[in-house]
Amino acid sequence: MGIVGFVISLALILAILGEGFEAMVLPRQVMRPYRYTRLYYRLLWEFWRLLALNIPPGKWRASFLSVFGPLSLLGLFASWVAGLIVGFALLNWSLGTTLNPGGAAADFLTYLYYSGTTFFTLGYGDVTPAALGGRALAVAESGIGFGFMALIIGYMPVLYQAFSRREVTISLLDARAGSPPSAGEALLRLARSGKMAAVDGYLAEWERWSAELLESHLSFPVLIYYRSQHDNQSWLAAVTAVLDTCSLLLACVPGHNPHQAQFTFAMARHAVVDLALVLHTPALAPDGDRLPGASLETLRKQLQAAGLELTAGALAEAKLTELRGMYEPFVAALARHLPFTLPATVPAESIADNWQRSAWMPKTPGIGKLGRTAGEAHFD
Repeated sequence: MGIVGFVISLALILAILGEGFEAMVLPRQVMRPYRYTRLYYRLLWEFWRLLALNIPPGKWRASFLSVFGPLSLLGLFASWVAGLIVGFALLNWSLGTTLNPGGAAADFLTYLYYSGTTFFTLGYGDVTPAALGGRALAVAESGIGFGFMALIIGYMPVLYQAFSRREVTISLLDARAGSPPSAGEALLRLARSGKMAAVDGYLAEWERWSAELLESHLSFPVLIYYRSQHDNQSWLAAVTAVLDTCSLLLACVPGHNPHQAQFTFAMARHAVVDLALVLHTPALAPDGDRLPGASLETLRKQLQAAGLELTAGALAEAKLTELRGMYEPFVAALARHLPFTLPATVPAESIADNWQRSAWMPKTPGIGKLGRTAGEAHFD
């Protein structure tokens, strides 16, 4: 039993230290199929998701889902710490470490208490090792515990800085593309302002954002579950709106230099495909057509009135369908997994932006008048 316990305890300690290194320090995705962290998130998210689906859609469900990311991370850390404490307790028990008072081997519960006080470096002194081997093991456990806790605490700001950078750029979409963001709204606001030349700078900013999204969320997949401050905003809605915008520019806007749109489309699609792979969510068909023919025709007329012509005809529609087919199955799979409702490519009606609303002033006078977008109408 002592040999078996020694092997199990050593394997448990090394496995947890390896998991902590891979999850928090290693800056690349780990493809090994059997990992505690991956199993932990799969099982816990499925349970959390089932509970959320039993809550009626709305603020309560959104609030419940928003808790998962931070809470699951704390739970993961707690499980690692508990595993290390149990591992060192089992190691002391298997080696028969002599303890004071009494100068003899103790039962497992006493070793568990001794391991906990050593790991957290409490220094009570009521249970201490009596021999050199036990003292060396105590020093090793306290050093590992101190370093492990420092590593966890040290990487928490890294996670929240990555989350904050993601959310700052998402917040910029509020006035630029509506809430929730949509490609149709973004193009309409650019066209009506007479600033279509600014679209390349807009797309360049989102190319970089998509690259940062890919890098940070592959390094720390838990950020996928961190939700935005507003229920109608999310990283998934933002990247989908950007892909929709690039698709419309590449397929339907004649005379526009496709160079930047191609780069942004490639980077954004790369992000959603890789994140779907990380979550093991196979591509699937969207629940419905996000850009039916009637909506596209409405957008074409609105853009024409604003001075921007969209190419019509079978060739342009085939190109648009091809581009949409390259990313919509992946964003649909991510939306089903999270769960989240994807924004329409063209909003059905004009909705006030988040900056125009508050709990004290739910309705803004003059919104949507004369067929203008909500954002523009507010400045009339």
